[in-house]
Amino acid sequence: MKQLGLFVLPMVLGCWACGGGGSGGSPESTGSIEHFVFLMKENHTLDNYFGKFPGADGATSGKIHTGKTILLAPAPDTPPHDLDHSETGARTAIDGGRMDGFDLIPGDSDLLSYSQYDQDSIPNYWKLAQNFALADHMFSSMAGPSFPNHLYMIAGQSGGVIDNTDAPLLNLPNGSSARWGCDAPPGTTATVLHPDGTTSQVFPCFDFETLADLLETAGYGWAIYSPLQDQSGYYWNTFDAINHIRNNPAEWNAHLRDWNQFVNDAASGNLPTVSWLVYPVQQSEHPSPLPVRVSVCVGENTTVAQLNAVMNGPLWNNTIVFLTWDDFGGWYDHVPPPTVDYLGLGIRVPLLVISPYAIRGITHTQYEFSSFLTTVEQYLHLPNLGQRDATANSFWDAINLTQTPVAPFNLTARQCPTS
Repeated sequence: MKQLGLFVLPMVLGCWACGGGGSGGSPESTGSIEHFVFLMKENHTLDNYFGKFPGADGATSGKIHTGKTILLAPAPDTPPHDLDHSETGARTAIDGGRMDGFDLIPGDSDLLSYSQYDQDSIPNYWKLAQNFALADHMFSSMAGPSFPNHLYMIAGQSGGVIDNTDAPLLNLPNGSSARWGCDAPPGTTATVLHPDGTTSQVFPCFDFETLADLLETAGYGWAIYSPLQDQSGYYWNTFDAINHIRNNPAEWNAHLRDWNQFVNDAASGNLPTVSWLVYPVQQSEHPSPLPVRVSVCVGENTTVAQLNAVMNGPLWNNTIVFLTWDDFGGWYDHVPPPTVDYLGLGIRVPLLVISPYAIRGITHTQYEFSSFLTTVEQYLHLPNLGQRDATANSFWDAINLTQTPVAPFNLTARQCPTS
């Protein structure tokens, strides 16, 4: 497998607050990156998680459709129900850029969407934001839910898909699951929106190129850490929707790793050049209608264990971890998404850049999920996959390879609420 050599990108200074910015650091401590890790959690906005974070472009109140402004209430650790976050729900919430339609999306009669967490309710995420880089203008790639946004994370496009598939949920002992990709039940479809505004229904199995293909061609390793087939959360493994990967047993088996294996691989120094990680529902932070509701604290503790394994393992000095959330989940956010094409961008989501070389503070640069691809492509001198990753801002203005590396530290898992 190809080894990454020393490579320093020129610094592009972004807008910073809360602890700095600038190129900083000492030239003699120049580092290199050999591992990129993408942790994809579920369904929260910037205002929902970091609206109260000092210096961030956050809000503690929001408008409803009548024009009235209401305070964002404290969000519960285990939300009582899911919120609609379909493409239609997202468009309703955005309301042409007025960002006042969240109370009109289905399932929000109790105004759950107008609530938020804070430092007391997600203390480790705030500690990460205080010590590394927090992006407050990171947008989902399209105005809709998980499936299309996860496709952007691996391919810089969704094939025009705008919603999750209509695959039936399977009731399993460890939570609900579904197959959204090439092994979805026959007759499963996903809605594709075309540039002229028309839609069509397609089987959710595609053959467009992904970052994984670029990596393999160039000799770099990659892996998708995921729940396995028919386990809770398997549907968030969108490599399952790429025909030449999912239906090539040698390829699939070589790169699919159980999500539980990530901690061991990070601690033992066995991560490939690029890793994607998705979660079971119970660890994902996705508000869920399951009989046992999903705890944000449990999800945060899961991420804490994974980041501790990276920070205290042998790969820390050569790794960048990107921690983000895949869509708005129905939660309120006050910043109108920019328009880059007929599909997006979608509503803001949090992003943390965690690395010895992350510039501590807040970057206000506009990003989206294609920015992950752009960042890796630039560093490894790979071609672009399409228009989105060719034009998206990379994350290099949140990283300074010449600064004194941030020393690893242990995050402490907390006792989660019992109700």
